[in-house]
Amino acid sequence: MIIELRVYHCIPGRLPQLHQRFANVTLKLFEKHGIEPIGFWTNYVGPTNQTLTYMLRWASLAEQETRWANFLKDPEWIEQRSKSEENGPLVDHIENSFLAPTAYSPMQ
Repeated sequence: MIIELRVYHCIPGRLPQLHQRFANVTLKLFEKHGIEPIGFWTNYVGPTNQTLTYMLRWASLAEQETRWANFLKDPEWIEQRSKSEENGPLVDHIENSFLAPTAYSPMQ
């Protein structure tokens, strides 16, 4: 198992639109493409309240590469992302990490 950690740093004031896009579009397309989210978080306390952090579970990096590529080229995703960004981008930049559990991790 591999966990993908993604942190979206939003353009100030655009986090509500990013939440809407995830709730109304992205999650349905994740399901369509077999992408398994573990959870989504915003910062309760921290350096900024303009981030969305989430984790995805993968069996392997090969699975991630295939499923993520299919998601990114999905015509519905391309259309909906474009529509959600008609007034400018929602995200300034994304941090992306792939995590492997330690031998003593409760989550394997």
